[in-house]
Amino acid sequence: MATGTSDLNNFMKLNGNMKKTIGILSDLNNFMKLNGNMKKTIGILAVLIAVGFVGRQIYQKAAMSHKGSLNQRTAVAAAVEIAPVQKTAIRDIGLFTGTLYPRSQFIVAPKIAGRLEKLPVNIGDQVKCGQLVAVLDNDEYVQQVNQARAELDVAGAKIEESRLTLDIARREFERAKALRAKKIISESKQDAARAQFTTQNAKYKVAMAQAAQKKAALKAAQVRLSYTRIRASWKNGDGRRVVGERFVDEGAMLAPNTSIASILDIGHLTAVIYVIERDYPKMRVGQATVVDTDAFPGRTFSGRIVRIAPLLKETSRKARVELEVPNPKGMLKPGMFVRAQIEFARHDNATVVPVAALTRRNNKQGVFLADTEKAMARFVAVQAGIVDGQMAEILETSLSGYVVTLGHHLLEDGSAIILPADKSTPEPDIAGKKRNEEALPGGRQ
Repeated sequence: MATGTSDLNNFMKLNGNMKKTIGILSDLNNFMKLNGNMKKTIGILAVLIAVGFVGRQIYQKAAMSHKGSLNQRTAVAAAVEIAPVQKTAIRDIGLFTGTLYPRSQFIVAPKIAGRLEKLPVNIGDQVKCGQLVAVLDNDEYVQQVNQARAELDVAGAKIEESRLTLDIARREFERAKALRAKKIISESKQDAARAQFTTQNAKYKVAMAQAAQKKAALKAAQVRLSYTRIRASWKNGDGRRVVGERFVDEGAMLAPNTSIASILDIGHLTAVIYVIERDYPKMRVGQATVVDTDAFPGRTFSGRIVRIAPLLKETSRKARVELEVPNPKGMLKPGMFVRAQIEFARHDNATVVPVAALTRRNNKQGVFLADTEKAMARFVAVQAGIVDGQMAEILETSLSGYVVTLGHHLLEDGSAIILPADKSTPEPDIAGKKRNEEALPGGRQ
């Protein structure tokens, strides 16, 4: 109270001096009005100097008051909670969420138009490579095959006819050459025989080409006919797959490339997660992962990182990461929501403190070590390492004893502290330490 009265008196005295100064300046200003604009400017500068002087006095008073409050904070004992510094293993675990996708999937669709006559598979059925999954009406394509085969037979008959005609023309030409050599026939008749042979030879080649053309037409008709029997096939042809969806029913009229059913490979699933910039540098292809889902509480599935996107999306600042999850029993299904845990690092016998013990003073991170005998708190600057959500690793600095976990906002270095009666000499939490070693720490999401 006395201190407040003294401050008020000092302020009033300062205010009186200020009034006197302003009065003098006012008289000076009135005198300077007679001297024009230059004297007005000098008067304004004088007023600014006076105001700056008063502001400096007020700032010094405020600084002294703040220093006094800090000294008071140091002098007054503060009630706090403390926890022991522990030596235990700590892991840097990343927790991510994502979705399961089949390792591969494709849509079964016809290459030709037609009516769907049979669809022997349904949702959930297992199929193997080459298995028949759909049959189209084939009457038109069977007729096309028959027609192409008949045309090929006609072309074959024309070949035989051309061959016989060519043989006759060849013999006539040879006879004409022999007779011309004996000068029995004229040269013109020999030329006519030669022309006839050449013509028949060309017709024979045309017949052969037409036969090849008809054979190709028959092959094309047979291929179109095979398209009416739609089979599921994939590269390597290993393992079995399942029908994921069926899009049409028997009797439907289909155009080329109309979706009939989807075939999925769920023997191995791909879990897709997205990671932020902070975690992206920690990702490595081949890293082991543990995946769990709400569909099977308490059960985990192993996996590994197989692909990491080389870029982060500008809209989300996240990168796509793909995990391969073996699924031999088929328990996991595409579309399930999953959580993936990835261990980035593990430090054994690390010095750890509760995260709540970390605080900042003078732009330095540190903890308050509690001296239970002297009832004092000492600020120690530290560098935090792995933080698992509950405990934080302390690097470089050697710590032991107890740290303040609650009430450190009231403390400065050397502050007096008051410990709860039942925690004046707390025992290390051995059970908690054991749980921390056995439990899987939380991570980021």
